[in-house]
Amino acid sequence: MKELNILATKVLDCAFTVHRDLGPGLLESAYQMAMEAELFDVGIPFVAQQEVPLEYKGRSIATAYRLDLFIDNKLIVELKSVEVLHDIHLAQVLTYLKLTNCRLGLLLNYNVKLMKTED
Repeated sequence: MKELNILATKVLDCAFTVHRDLGPGLLESAYQMAMEAELFDVGIPFVAQQEVPLEYKGRSIATAYRLDLFIDNKLIVELKSVEVLHDIHLAQVLTYLKLTNCRLGLLLNYNVKLMKTED
């Protein structure tokens, strides 16, 4: 878990850099592309828009669900650019964790004045 926390810290550093450079108010897709560039520049392996496999009662279901960023096959990053994060956004990340058997996910909202942990 220590290795995963170190990876998450590096990803958060990239997110803070992107937010500091671009600021709030852009579309999620702009932050997505900027995060991809930042992760690439610092050498963190990732897959963008990774499909999430979904099975129901033994059937594979074609899905439009995609992880915004799948970092090093072990960390999920879900990007948002919304006025307020809602419980459904957290539920989305928790569902992705369950479907992928990952242990850690980050939910990042870029449409804020300052990116920080909510109290």
